[in-house]
Amino acid sequence: MIASAAAAIAQQGPAIPRLPLKRVTQVELRKMFNTRSGFWLIASIAISAVLATGGVILWAPADELTYSTFATAIRFPVVVILPLIAILAVTSEWSQRTGLTTFTLVPRRSRIIAAKAITSVLIAVAAMVLTFAVGALGNLLGAAATGSSLVWDVSLTQCLYYILGMVLSLMTGFMLAVTIRSSTGAIVAYFVLTFVLPTIFGLLATNQQWFHDLQPWIDIQFAQSGLFVFDQELTGEQWAHIGVTGVTWLFLPLAIGLRFVMRAEVK
Repeated sequence: MIASAAAAIAQQGPAIPRLPLKRVTQVELRKMFNTRSGFWLIASIAISAVLATGGVILWAPADELTYSTFATAIRFPVVVILPLIAILAVTSEWSQRTGLTTFTLVPRRSRIIAAKAITSVLIAVAAMVLTFAVGALGNLLGAAATGSSLVWDVSLTQCLYYILGMVLSLMTGFMLAVTIRSSTGAIVAYFVLTFVLPTIFGLLATNQQWFHDLQPWIDIQFAQSGLFVFDQELTGEQWAHIGVTGVTWLFLPLAIGLRFVMRAEVK
């Protein structure tokens, strides 16, 4: 009995090695570009950066044509587009019904989710490098067009703050996608969390003094706004605000969402 079982196992051949995370990440990165909608969504980052730069050159006063002005103008469209990329990268497995195939080829769902997170962050960092380059080009063109002097008023530390803020915004979209697993629901939730709740919190802080002191510890958008201010350094208290709101609004919901993703039935 034992001998026959051993012989049967030997006839099965060598075990198939597990796909490395690097290859899974490469596949997920390719999936982001190989559809027309995905390609143009990512391309819209460069398009919006160029349009924002052109708008600053055309309409901004000559004394405000500084590098920080271009970076700030580019941030507004990009901070909306990047989370959408992360949302669609995750929810496509459920909305396009490809999850069954994906999780069959790579049974460990945690590897797929990790690969999607890595590719989303890589695209965010690449997008930031591109926007910094477009902003620098706009600064040169603006100075040449108006005859004003070049102003490079953004330090390396402030650039790193800027990238961190963008990555946190992207991860907010990623968290909502993992938690809700629906493109429409995650996108709506992102706009509510990004635009509706901060407005409500701002009105409450304006009219209620007790909430005015509490807002930095509750409002994640308010806490992270300091990452996009180029004329100041973050204090220890501001970093504490970012940490507390990040754990409350980002990491805890992401942990809950990951637990559901690992156990949810894929149809």
